[in-house]
Amino acid sequence: MTSVTLSQFRSHQSECIAAAQREPVEITSRGAGRRAVVVSPEFYDRAVQALEDQADVLAAADARREAGRVSHEELQREIGL
Repeated sequence: MTSVTLSQFRSHQSECIAAAQREPVEITSRGAGRRAVVVSPEFYDRAVQALEDQADVLAAADARREAGRVSHEELQREIGL
């Protein structure tokens, strides 16, 4: 990951954004440490999708652990199939 200071980012925004198309660019600030990370839209989309997928997996696991589960056969009888 490339790392630049906030003042470097201000001076070289277009270069930093171009670099972010290849790898994340960390923006740091004296005294505050890491302030932001610039990534490509594709990287961002993949990261959001992965987080959503993980949330779905966890929700499904929670649902399977719930008491009062109904089997597929019971559900079919209940809805008249």
